[in-house]
Amino acid sequence: MTENHQGNVPSRQRKRFPGISSRAYEHPADRSALVALRKLSGFDTAFKALSGLLPERSLRLLFLSDSVRVSDAQFSQLNDMLRDACYILDLEKVPSMYVTQDPKPNAMCIGMDEPIIVVTTGLVELLDEEEMRAVIGHEVGHALSGHAVYRTILLFLTSLALKIAWVPLGTVAITAIVTALREWFRKSELSADRAGLLVGQDVQASMRGLMKIAGGNHLHEMNVDAFLAQADEYEKAGDLRDSVLKILNVLPRSHPFTTVRAAELKKWSESRDHQRIMDGHYPRRSEDKDTSVTDAFRESAGHYAETVRTSKDPLMKLVGDIAGGAGDLAGDLGGRLRNRFSQGGAQSTKEADGKPGSGAADGKTADGGTGDGQSEG
Repeated sequence: MTENHQGNVPSRQRKRFPGISSRAYEHPADRSALVALRKLSGFDTAFKALSGLLPERSLRLLFLSDSVRVSDAQFSQLNDMLRDACYILDLEKVPSMYVTQDPKPNAMCIGMDEPIIVVTTGLVELLDEEEMRAVIGHEVGHALSGHAVYRTILLFLTSLALKIAWVPLGTVAITAIVTALREWFRKSELSADRAGLLVGQDVQASMRGLMKIAGGNHLHEMNVDAFLAQADEYEKAGDLRDSVLKILNVLPRSHPFTTVRAAELKKWSESRDHQRIMDGHYPRRSEDKDTSVTDAFRESAGHYAETVRTSKDPLMKLVGDIAGGAGDLAGDLGGRLRNRFSQGGAQSTKEADGKPGSGAADGKTADGGTGDGQSEG
C-alpha cells in the first residue's frame, strides 16, 4: 500500500463508492435530523464558536500524550484498514486514529474541527481483521456524516450535567438536551453500522463483531441465527409493562442494544436500498446542497409509520391498533357525512320540484315527528 490513501486498494477486492453522500446509508430518523440541522443558517458556525468551551483541544492532547497514534510505524495493520475505509467511502482526509488502553471494547469518533477516531485495546484484542474493518468503517461513516461534532457536544453536555448536578433547574435543562441527543445518536449508530458494512462488504463479519461485543470472544459457543432470534424475542416479548421497561432501559444509553443493531443491519443488508448502492446507484455529495428538508422528514415519518405497522412490540401494536381504529372511525364518519349530504341534495331537488321532502315547511316529518334533518345512517 502507498502512503496516500487515494492510491490504496483493499487487501481483497471491494467495491468503491466515489463521491458517495452519507445520505446513501443514513437511517431515516438520523438523516432527517441532520438535514434539518445543516439547513439552519449559521448552525455549524454557532457550535464551532463554542469550541473554546468544549474540551476538544484537551482531548487531542490527552490522546496524543497517553495513547498510541496509529501510523505506518505503529499499529500498521489498523492504519491500512483506516486508509482502505477512507478510500472506499471516498473520504478525502484520513482522520487521526488512536489506540487507548481500556479493557472494555469500544470505539468513538469525536472532534469539532477535525474528527479523530479512538479505539480501545479491548476492542483490538477482541476482533479479527474483517470484524475490525467493519468497526473502522463504522467510525469513518460517523466522520463522513458529520456525527463527530454532535458526539463531542453530547460528551461535553454529559460531563457538564454531572458538574452542575447541584443546580436543580440547570441540570433539568441539560438532561433534557442530553436525552434528545442520545435518542438521535442511537439512530446515528444504525447509520454508522451500515457504513461499516459498505466498507467491510461482509455481513457475516459485521454480525460476528456485534456478537463478540455482546458475548465476548466465544464464537464457538455462539450462533448468528440464535443471536438474531433474541432480537425478535426481545421485540415481541411481554406485555405493555415490558414495553415501558424497554424504553426506560434504553434512555440512558448512547447505543442501541446489540441484538437490535444486528437485526437492523441484517434487514438493511437484504434490502433493495443496499443492493442499489452496491450496484453503484447512490446519492452523491455534490447533490447534498439540493436536499429537501421536507422530503427527509416525510421519509422519516414514513419509516416510523412502517415501524409501528410491522412492529411486534406490545406498545407499538397498541399504537398501531389505535391509529388503525382512528382511521376506520374517520372513514366511517366520512361515509356517513357523504351519505347525509347526498340525501340532503336529493331532498333539496324534490323540494324545488314542489314535492314534499322529509323536512316539510310545517316542521313535521312524514310520520308526524319533528324533523331534525338527521338521516338514519
